[in-house]
Amino acid sequence: MSTFTLLLLLAVVGAAGVGLGYYLRFLIASAKRGSMELEVRQKLLEAKTEAEKIILEAEKRRTSVEEEIREGFKAREDTLAAKDERLGQKEQLLDKRQIDIDNEAERIKAQIEEVKRIKERADNLILEREKAVEAAAHLSEEDAKAELMKTVERNSEEDILVRLQKLEIDGKERLESKAREILTTAIHRMGNSVHADVLTSNIPIPSDDIKGKIIGREGRNIRTFERVTGVDLIVDDTPGMLTLSCFDPVRRQVARIALENLIVDSRIQPAKIEEYVEKAKDEVSRVMKEKAEAAAFECGLHGIDPRLMAILGRLYFRTSYGQNVLQHSIEMAHIAGVIAAELGADVKVAKMGALFHDIGKAVDHAVQGTHVEIGRRILEKFGVDKRVIQAMQSHHEEYPYETVESIIVQVADAISGGRPGARRDSVENYIKRLQELEAIATSFTGVEKAYAIQAGREVRIFVKPEEISDLKAHELARDIAMRVENEMHYPGEVKINVIRESRAIEFAR
Repeated sequence: MSTFTLLLLLAVVGAAGVGLGYYLRFLIASAKRGSMELEVRQKLLEAKTEAEKIILEAEKRRTSVEEEIREGFKAREDTLAAKDERLGQKEQLLDKRQIDIDNEAERIKAQIEEVKRIKERADNLILEREKAVEAAAHLSEEDAKAELMKTVERNSEEDILVRLQKLEIDGKERLESKAREILTTAIHRMGNSVHADVLTSNIPIPSDDIKGKIIGREGRNIRTFERVTGVDLIVDDTPGMLTLSCFDPVRRQVARIALENLIVDSRIQPAKIEEYVEKAKDEVSRVMKEKAEAAAFECGLHGIDPRLMAILGRLYFRTSYGQNVLQHSIEMAHIAGVIAAELGADVKVAKMGALFHDIGKAVDHAVQGTHVEIGRRILEKFGVDKRVIQAMQSHHEEYPYETVESIIVQVADAISGGRPGARRDSVENYIKRLQELEAIATSFTGVEKAYAIQAGREVRIFVKPEEISDLKAHELARDIAMRVENEMHYPGEVKINVIRESRAIEFAR
């Protein structure tokens, strides 16, 4: 067989194979297409069945919802019908009542008219009878009254005078008895004991080792403490105890709080001392505010200006003849309230006048004038009721008594301060002498602050270094000493200690 024939045969066989392949592929594709069409028809049939099922369920649900809605509408219609029926019945009842009220009103009007007619007839009869009596007696009504009174006075003049004298004597006795009863009630209700403040405070310490830290190297800590507080710190051999001595209770309280905090901290140095003293001053200010609010609440007084309350709280650390001024004012307010209630006066005005009667003492060291005058200016500044000012200004008889409440405040002051054990004259005179000593020192130009210490035997004066030189410091000490000698009476001698201190402060940033 030739090559050409072989090639031709192979070509024919290849073509037959290709044709057979295409035919087989066609058969396979036709079979697959038939299978897919069958599957699609099956899915369409299932979808149609499911759709019919969903539609059937929706129809059932729609029918059920429509039934519920119809039942709800029916129930609401029944409720509305019942309400309409009740409203109709109420309207009928109201109409009936209105008719009854109108009938009753007409009946009352008729009765009123009948009463008016009867009264008019009675008045006419009385007038006619009076005219008939006047005509018979030949006297008018006024003339008859005057003649009758003259006759009674002539016949009973002596009896009337005796009766008046008896009434006057009896009235005085009753007034005196009532006054004694009122005062006795007030004193009995407010006769509580008063704790008189002392001039020293004892501070317990955990161990005596802390005393060395408080004194510091070469005494620098204790000197700084006394300089910034103005209080004597006594460190002696008494075990477990330190003593603060100062006539000013505010400064003593600041020093006490600062020292207690320093002992707890145990890092005692000049910078820490100054820091804790400033914190203690803030703490004392807070305490004074709380005490003022508590005093006003205890006295039943509200709506007071907070700025006025801040001044009132300073009286908590002030004493008058050994008697705490704020406690004295609270006691006075209660006594004044009792007396005012008994006499029918204004209780609130009497209480406020008593509570604020010594408010001028809170700032009398910084303002010129008596504490009464200073107190009047303070109350006027904060718009306090004029009646309260009139009540408080007369408690030392510097102003006349203008109201009953002013007399009540003066009496309450006498009761609170005059009862046994309430005051101590010697302590008050001693404190006044120390205050005068500080006032003389601070009156000079260039003085920043001054503290009387050592029971008045020494006054420490801190000057402004930019205004007072070293030479002027000596002159200032001599001038203050001369003025103290000329204006004050004191035992022994007073040491005038003028301190000039310069500080240079910078900040590293």
